[in-house]
Amino acid sequence: MLIGADGFQYGEKSIQEANKIAKEEGYDLVLVAPQAKPPVCKLMDYSKFRYEQQRKAREAKKHQKIVEVKEIRMTAVIDTHDFETKLRNANKFLSKENKLKVTVRLPYRAGSALIEQGKDVLNRFADGCKEVGELDNKISHDGRFLSMVLTPVKK
Repeated sequence: MLIGADGFQYGEKSIQEANKIAKEEGYDLVLVAPQAKPPVCKLMDYSKFRYEQQRKAREAKKHQKIVEVKEIRMTAVIDTHDFETKLRNANKFLSKENKLKVTVRLPYRAGSALIEQGKDVLNRFADGCKEVGELDNKISHDGRFLSMVLTPVKK
């Protein structure tokens, strides 16, 4: 099946006839749908077609948003001022629409009291970021680390 550059349908043609028509009109013969019965070919300026495709791809790449994951690390026994500083940085990261991973590092063989204290620190942190970020999933305990992920609030 042969389709012209302007959309005109030539009908079913042999490959030799299609190549002859393409040369007469000054176009390239491009196989558009090889799986179709019969296969569909189109007359077009292939270099111009490729240029347009590359330009569209560049434009799409310019407009895509890359989400970065920032990380803030703390301990279960963090001082008030240090906590507020990290909270201020977290609000800044979330307002720039970055994801934020907050981790609390526990000492080796941490007791259950220290684990609970670390969870309290993370819960206070999530409450402090409530205006610009929301908790993505619950707090996870993985080895020596307690962690949570905050995502920016959709506006």
